[in-house]
Amino acid sequence: MIAHRARRLPVQLGPAAWNTILGPQPPARMLEGDRTADFVVVGAGFAGLSAARRLLQLQPGARIVMLEAGRVAEGAAGRNSGFMIDLPHDLQSDDYAGEGDDRVMIDLNRHAIRFAGEAVEEYGIDRNFFDRAGKVNGAVSAAAEAHNASYESHLRTLGESCEMLDAQAMREMTGSGHYRSGLYSPGTVMLQPAGYIRGLVAGLREQGVDICEETPGTGFERVGSDWQVQTPRGTITTPRVILTVNGHLESFGFETGRLMQLFLYAVMTPELDEAALKRLGGKPRWGITPADPMGTTVRRIDSGQGGNRLVVRTCATLRPNMRPTSADLAHAARAMRRKFDQRFPQLAGMEMEHAWAGHLCLTLNGVSVTRQLDDGIYSGCVQNGLGTTRGTLTGIAAAEMSVGQTSFVTEHFGAEERPRRLPHSRFGRSGRTRCCG
Repeated sequence: MIAHRARRLPVQLGPAAWNTILGPQPPARMLEGDRTADFVVVGAGFAGLSAARRLLQLQPGARIVMLEAGRVAEGAAGRNSGFMIDLPHDLQSDDYAGEGDDRVMIDLNRHAIRFAGEAVEEYGIDRNFFDRAGKVNGAVSAAAEAHNASYESHLRTLGESCEMLDAQAMREMTGSGHYRSGLYSPGTVMLQPAGYIRGLVAGLREQGVDICEETPGTGFERVGSDWQVQTPRGTITTPRVILTVNGHLESFGFETGRLMQLFLYAVMTPELDEAALKRLGGKPRWGITPADPMGTTVRRIDSGQGGNRLVVRTCATLRPNMRPTSADLAHAARAMRRKFDQRFPQLAGMEMEHAWAGHLCLTLNGVSVTRQLDDGIYSGCVQNGLGTTRGTLTGIAAAEMSVGQTSFVTEHFGAEERPRRLPHSRFGRSGRTRCCG
């Protein structure tokens, strides 16, 4: 009998602040007893919810059950920075231009953004949670400015619009004198990620998708021509299983020794009062990604997205066992408070209200694992640090593959090579928390 048992379940550290600031959700709906379905989707993040929506488009009326180990928007989907980026943004590349066919990746990313935007319209999701505001690559050093200049030149050759901002323009936008310059690109959507995810869940439930929370998929095994998916309180028998669990694909025994399991860290301020807002200055909403791909990300949000707050995200830890530690988070939180004070000396010393860890997964060659894994088993996993856009794409592709639909999305992922095996000496052990500029 073919069986796959989950060796570990997701471990979260700190609150998913994007979700917390929106207030409580209705009680969890858990799977009880034994049942059948046309599809079982394991993991209700960007990939899983996108897969479910695409399945409904391809097979209206299909019986779809989704399993989420925790609460929706409490996992990685509620722990990212909320940038849905259209341009090449390879965290493993020497520069943001990335490798391969950038035009193809831009088209794919924009397909994901259109798909998400259509869901916002269809499900009546608050547009504050899906803001087409663009983003800025912030430069804090001469090397970073040179990096931005190279990236700007690359974008121009692709026919992409962008705008270089000087130090004064950066100060007017952010209220911070820390940035020497920045490169603005208009295509990024600034998400309130938990708000967007909650909206997808509500819309899919209205369309009949059974989304079960606090119901981890603990394994699945072949039963005749079908698969039986196990959960703590029941089972689901189905001909097709779609795994959208990002790095936890390895927990089910797939691609062992080929996935880099990392945690990134973030802090969020309390809601800023009028005096703090006056000292801060700048515009009410903006987002900065670092010119150094592993540098510090900063966002400012307003009352439409959960309150007037600042978010700082940086630091990374390699954790092959997928378990962040309190020491990791404490170290990162201290570093991020220093970075906050450097950027906003007018608010220096402010205590952060929230600090958290978020899981991401990379491969050495930058590929996902989006393909058929076995007869009736499909994967839309491994987002390489780009969970909002790439997760949406891998979910779409996995859904299409499961019903035999061919598109330029499935062709792209179907042509990707397998993740390269990790050198054990470097990636087989945990590393210390690394915090960049």
